[in-house]
Amino acid sequence: MIEKLILIFFVSILLSTIFVYITKKLFYKLKILDNPTKYWHKRDPIPHSMWVIFVVLFFILSFFLIEHTQKLYLLWWFWLLITFVSFIDDFYFLSPKLRLLIQIIIAWIIWITSIKVGYISNIFWWVIDLNEYFLQFWDFKIYLISFLFTIFWYVFIFNSLNWSDWIVWNTAWISIISFFVIFLLWLKLYFLDNYIWWKENALFIMNLSIILIWVLIPFFIWNIKEKFLMWDSWTMFLWFILASLAIISGGKIWSVLVVFWIYAIDALYVIFKRISIWKNPLLWDNLHIHYRLLDAWLSKMQTLSIIYIFSFIFWICSLFLDKWWKIILLVIITFFVIFIPQIIKKSLKNEKK
Repeated sequence: MIEKLILIFFVSILLSTIFVYITKKLFYKLKILDNPTKYWHKRDPIPHSMWVIFVVLFFILSFFLIEHTQKLYLLWWFWLLITFVSFIDDFYFLSPKLRLLIQIIIAWIIWITSIKVGYISNIFWWVIDLNEYFLQFWDFKIYLISFLFTIFWYVFIFNSLNWSDWIVWNTAWISIISFFVIFLLWLKLYFLDNYIWWKENALFIMNLSIILIWVLIPFFIWNIKEKFLMWDSWTMFLWFILASLAIISGGKIWSVLVVFWIYAIDALYVIFKRISIWKNPLLWDNLHIHYRLLDAWLSKMQTLSIIYIFSFIFWICSLFLDKWWKIILLVIITFFVIFIPQIIKKSLKNEKK
């Protein structure tokens, strides 16, 4: 196992670095550049749609470095579907309602093709069976709760984490840490559980996570320097993989959810806030936590640092805490998301006075 992980590490980061360097120059030569004035940026045009290189790298590396299974084939097929839809959205700016409809259709197709949630082992020590109620048409069964929950899960993940991409390179860093925490979680489960299916599943998820971590790092470095644009397509792809890992890993919804608690709670807060003021919950505004921190007179770097520091603390704690402490941690995160921007803003306002 160790030798395989080391091989994946070296091949992934080396290939990713080479691809990013070469294709960035190629994009300049082919003039695949953005229009900075369209978004009120005062800079020269830079390559856009570099997400194409990222998803191609994912396919190449997973093809050669991961054992071919039905789970991997399904991820590839849905990767193509989501990439296609996101590509259209990037260039033609689909309406929020149409995007939501497409997300529901994608989740429905995913459920039909067997990537579905059958049960949830929750933090209150019991297992929730989602296949208890179903409709039957001849030999085909539609498990209502499982069907609705799977659709909700994908749509929620797509939107809650897509909103994190409004600050440059925020998505890249959150993704790196998220896949790293997932890797640690399954490394822990690999050594604690002797059941052969769990070990095989753990290896699949660890290998996939390592590929994504080390492919992401060169993109993250260049993204910090704002040398190219990734656009929403790669955000949707990353969140699709993250949401799918929760289901593929055997209903570990709660375990995977801990890696983006802040943005999950932030999404719920924003949705309820928009509804309370009679506003379409799908429309863009500045209610998200990063905007509220920026509005509290913090710089972009300070805003991201606060989100990352607290996120990392929550993630690491969630790996080692028992279930009651996780509930307490969830309450603390909820308080952080809702009230910390206001507390910081009032503190800085009083300091200025």
